Amino acid sequence: MQGRIRALQEDIAKTEGARADAAEELREAEQTISEATRKLRELTGERREAQTTLNDLNAQSQKLSARIALQQTQLGRLFTRQYYAGETDALRHLLSGNDPNQIARDAYYLSLLSHAKADLINNLSQTLDENKRLAGLARDKSAELAAIEQRQQQARAGLVEQQKKRQATLARLSDRIKAQRQEVGKLKLDEKRLTKLIEGLSRIVARPKPAPHTRTPAQGKPRMPETSFPDSAFARLKGHLSLPVRGELVGRFGTPRPEGGTTWRGVFIRAVSGAEVKAIAAGRVVFADWLRGFGNLAIVDHGDGYLSVYGNNESIFKTTGEAVSAGETIAAVGNSGGNPETGLYFELRHLGQPVDPLQWAGPR
Repeated sequence: MQGRIRALQEDIAKTEGARADAAEELREAEQTISEATRKLRELTGERREAQTTLNDLNAQSQKLSARIALQQTQLGRLFTRQYYAGETDALRHLLSGNDPNQIARDAYYLSLLSHAKADLINNLSQTLDENKRLAGLARDKSAELAAIEQRQQQARAGLVEQQKKRQATLARLSDRIKAQRQEVGKLKLDEKRLTKLIEGLSRIVARPKPAPHTRTPAQGKPRMPETSFPDSAFARLKGHLSLPVRGELVGRFGTPRPEGGTTWRGVFIRAVSGAEVKAIAAGRVVFADWLRGFGNLAIVDHGDGYLSVYGNNESIFKTTGEAVSAGETIAAVGNSGGNPETGLYFELRHLGQPVDPLQWAGPR
C-alpha cells in the first residue's frame, strides 16, 4: 500500500509541473517537525511505561523486604524455642526415669521445630533470591529510563531547532504565501490535488488484497492482515459522531471561502496549536504525509467508500497502514501548509465525493 501511495504522490507531482509555490518551501521543516513530535510522543509513552514498571518493581521489592523481615523474626523465635527446649539424646532420657510418653511428645515437638526451621530457612533463601532478581531488574529499568530521558532531551532540542527554522522560512515567505492563498486558481488547484489523491487512495484501498500472511513474489515477505470493515458500518454512525477537535467553526461546508471564487468542501475548526486531533471512527490510516495546500495531512479509511481527511496539522502521530480506534489521537493541531490560521481542516468523503461533515458529526 505504501509503495502504491508513493507512486500516486509522484504522479500527482508530475502532472502539476514545476509551478513555484511558497508554501512548498516549508515542506521539509514541517515534515521534520511532524516526525520529531511523533518520536517525542512515543518516547514520552515509553518513559511512562518504564517508570510504571520501575514503580511496580520497587513496590514488589518493598513487599519482599517486609516478608524477609517477618521470616527472619519467625526464624529467630524458632531458634529461641529450640534452645530452651534443649536437644537431649535418647539414652539420657531413658536413664532419667521420666515418663516415656512425655519424652516422645517432646521429641516430636522438637522434630516439628526442626522441620519448621528448615522450611523457614528455605523460604527465606528463595525470598532473598527473588529480591536480588528484582533489584537487578530495577537497575536495568533505571538504566533504560535514563537512556529514554537522554533521547527525549535530544528530540526536544531537534524539535526546537526545526521550529526555529520553519519560523524563519515563514517570516521570509509570508507575503508570497499570503498572495498565493488569495489566488482563486491556486485554491482550485489545491482542491483538485486533494481530490486526485483521494480518488487514487480509494482505488488502492478498494483493490483485492492477498490472503493474510501470504508471500508476494515481488517482496518475498509475509503481508500483515488488513483490517476489514462491515458493509455500511460507518453509514450507521451518521449523526452520532463527534468532530475531531474542539474549537470554533470558521469555515462551513458549501459556504464561500474568504478568498472568493470557491466554497468550502469541508470545515475549518479554529483551535489552539498542539490540541489533540481525534479519529472520528475506527479505521485504518491510508495517508500520513505532507501535501501542498494542506500541510501535514492524515486520511483514514472507514470502509464502504468512506474517508475522513485531517489537514494543516502540526504533526501526525500515525503512519500509513496503522489501524485506529474511534476517539484515538492521530495528530496535533497546527497551521502547516502555509495556512495563516491555526486549526484543523476536516473533510468527509464518500466514494471520492465530499459530504457535509456537520450532518455526521457535532461538537465534542
